[in-house]
Amino acid sequence: MSIFSPPKELTYDRLNQRQLMALQFKKHKLAVAASFLLAVLYTIALFSPFFAPYGKYDRNLDYSYCPPHRLGWNAKLGLYAKGVKREIDPVTLQNFYIIAPENNAPLRFFVKGRPYKLWGLFECERHFFGVDLTKLPDEPNAAQRYVYFMTGADRFGYDVYSRVVQGATISLSVGLIGVMMSFFFGIVIGGISGYCGGTVDTVIQRLIEIINSFPSLPMWLALAAAVPSDWEPLKTYFAITLTLSFLSWTNLARVVRGKILSLREEDYAVAARLLGASHTRILFRHLLPGFTSHIIVSLSLTVPGMILGETSLSFLGLGLRPPVVSWGVMLQDCMNVKAVIEYPWLLAPVVMLVFAVLCFNFLGDGLRDAADPYAMK
Repeated sequence: MSIFSPPKELTYDRLNQRQLMALQFKKHKLAVAASFLLAVLYTIALFSPFFAPYGKYDRNLDYSYCPPHRLGWNAKLGLYAKGVKREIDPVTLQNFYIIAPENNAPLRFFVKGRPYKLWGLFECERHFFGVDLTKLPDEPNAAQRYVYFMTGADRFGYDVYSRVVQGATISLSVGLIGVMMSFFFGIVIGGISGYCGGTVDTVIQRLIEIINSFPSLPMWLALAAAVPSDWEPLKTYFAITLTLSFLSWTNLARVVRGKILSLREEDYAVAARLLGASHTRILFRHLLPGFTSHIIVSLSLTVPGMILGETSLSFLGLGLRPPVVSWGVMLQDCMNVKAVIEYPWLLAPVVMLVFAVLCFNFLGDGLRDAADPYAMK
């Protein structure tokens, strides 16, 4: 008998805590779907060079601001991208594209493409999908002529889709790494505040109030502006992560402090103290595990805030900078309203950002319901 579909005569008091939480979480359909979609999203981000048909620095100036290619099918090529050719308006000198059947590009899954290093360790050349180079005519620069831009190209001829996929590696990992650091600060500082009480609690709570009194965006801007502009991309990445973590641990610390205040006088905590257990053991082995589910919920709702923070800073030019590729860096091309109106496919990072944030919010809602399974009807 499955624990997720108990018969009507089976009462909930026969299920343990984990089974109750799993059952409650499964009832939240949006949360289940969001968890699956986030797993897919992070898998794509982890293997981004494989899922991207082009490298993030592969540009083709012959296709500057190329619109998304349409797909077609015929017996000779099979699945193919309908070719286009750039023309220049003799009056306005603006680029526009016309249909060019001679540039139709055959598409295949698991094709050989440009070599890349997976995680910087393994030499690979297979891509999930892309132009089949073996089916192209034997002519110079054939790979530059027969292309496929699923979501169009930017002003430099970079494939927007490939850069969105590979930019997800940074934009999504900032949230996870930042949450780990916030988890550490929030658990330690909040736990000490709630367990010790008295003067220690007062000092820590006043510090939290001071940090929370600063407006978030100006504080982000000030801390990000302190990062030297000549730093390597990797150093800047960790600096931005530290900045976001510094401002996001306070809410978790208050949650932990409140729970510790209510649990430290429970019988099992007093018994452990009388048996000679150290304060560290009582705090981290007896008290904190009692509300782990609430901590997980709080962290799941913190991740989207960190992703949005990195995107905002990078968009304003105070976070990550080119040549680093992230969703925020890509959105710098959208500062010009005219460019957005004429080339709406440049907003593809916004779509992915909204999608990721919504998934995290739905997942957080489901975890919040599952954290209190006894409240279900």
